[in-house]
Amino acid sequence: MKNAIKNLAILALLIIGTKAMAQDIPNDTYEQKFKLGIGANVGYPFDDPYDLNVGGDVRLQYDLSKQYSLTATTGFNNLFIKDANDLGYIPAKLGFKAFVLKDQFYLMGEVGAAFAVTNKYNDKSLLLSPSIGYATKYIDISVRYEYLPDFPTVQNNTADKGLGQVALRLAYGFQL
Repeated sequence: MKNAIKNLAILALLIIGTKAMAQDIPNDTYEQKFKLGIGANVGYPFDDPYDLNVGGDVRLQYDLSKQYSLTATTGFNNLFIKDANDLGYIPAKLGFKAFVLKDQFYLMGEVGAAFAVTNKYNDKSLLLSPSIGYATKYIDISVRYEYLPDFPTVQNNTADKGLGQVALRLAYGFQL
């Protein structure tokens, strides 16, 4: 009989302890969601014969948590060339975004391809793009470096490949 009472007392303490512990655990779950951003870009190419890059993009973002997101970006960019046909291309990139300071400043890396769509140059290139930015609920401002290793350039009056550029992006975003 003493063992039965002792076992019931232990069982009661376990049940009460389990309920107390369950109530003390805060509910920090984060609702995963999609966001869509529409941006305008302007860039400065480092290599000849390009003078300026202007474009627009659409970015789909899936928030894994409050700090980490996956991204998919596409759009259209036009590389202006003095005294020649411009080079237009469509980027297609996948990326990872990590908020590092107060859930507003972020670092992001994207990798993908750039598909040239002009008559003069009809090819594709790998596209590598690290960036740093600032985002609020609706506004996203970022600076990125893009490297397109297969796009033609001119070095010392000879044909070469490998275009590097820095670009500024201003975007409006909203939750889906």
